[in-house]
This record gives sequence, structure tokens and C-alpha cells, in this order.
Amino acid sequence: MKFLRVFRNNGNDPLTESEKLAAYRRSGDVGLLGNLYAPYMEMVFAICYKYLKAEDEAKDAVMQLFEKLVTELKVHEVTNLKSWLHTVSRNYCLMQLRSQRIFVTADDQAGQEDLSLAYHIENEEFDISEKHFLSLEKCMETLIREQKVTVELFYLRDKCYREIAAETGFELSKVKSYIQNGKRNLKICMDRNGNF
Repeated sequence: MKFLRVFRNNGNDPLTESEKLAAYRRSGDVGLLGNLYAPYMEMVFAICYKYLKAEDEAKDAVMQLFEKLVTELKVHEVTNLKSWLHTVSRNYCLMQLRSQRIFVTADDQAGQEDLSLAYHIENEEFDISEKHFLSLEKCMETLIREQKVTVELFYLRDKCYREIAAETGFELSKVKSYIQNGKRNLKICMDRNGNF
């Protein structure tokens, strides 16, 4: 996987990851971001390959996700880069599949090793399993417009409350309410209709 060795990693760097993230937010130095991203590129590739099932598409996704990080990490306060990258990578792939109207089911994954486990991924409570993706999409359609828009922007596009308010024109105080109510309504719908 030669393509993964894009960035040189300076192993002698005395800064912690959180200090590097803060330094990147201050400076916008893409080289620094490359050093932060390099240790996780194989994990990101494995996640993307698992969902997209094509090596070239997974390679493209790794690079596109890096480009996304250039702007996203300037805005978001990330405390655990590994977990955050896992979530962003998975959501990116799910959005790619959704745009192609391809749904990954548990049956599609039968007999395949879950590559992400090899990297000891943490914070799996945010995981949307593949077998529920179609049900989730159908339940999203049942939400009122405000809930649907805010939930999608918050969970799938990783926008903060302020960004959502600016993008939608909704009052900041209403955004949190729409997200909480939308999340609750999604849970109710999924519990009742989990097996469409």
C-alpha cells in the first residue's frame, strides 16, 4: 500500500496529538495535518474498503477525507482523533453509498472479517450498523423537515449547532431541540419498524 506513505511522519516530535491539533487550528499548516493523519491512513483505508468494496474507491476516499480534514479540523474541537476519524470515514462512505442508492446489508458482509476491529476502534456507540441503514433512511423520511435537516447536518455532515443555525436559518435555541426530538423520533421509528 505505497499510496498510504504520502506524508513523512516525524517520530521525534515531542508534541502530543491534542497539542498538534491545536497547533494546526492556529496555523493551518497542512504538513502538520499530514503528520497527524499519517498514522490513521491505514485504518481509514480499511474502513473505506469495507464499505465501498473497491480498492481504487477506497484510496480516493482516503485522500478526499484528508482534504475534508483541512477545513473540518479548523472548526471542530476534536479530543480523540482516532474515534473522530472513524466516525467521519464511516459517515463519508455511507453518504457515498447513499448517493449511489447502494445499501450495504449484514448479508453482504457475511463471511468477511470486520477490518476495523484490527485497529481496536473505540467509541462504537455511534456506529450505525449496515443492516439498519435502509431502515434508518426510511425513518429519516418520517421526520418533520426541521428535524430531518438538522439531524442530517449534525450526524452525517458533522456540523455544530452554530453552523446548522447559519446554514438553515433556524434559531440556535431551536437547533438543539430539533436534533434531540429528531433523534428520539428516529429511535421510536427504528424500534417499531427496525426490519422493513
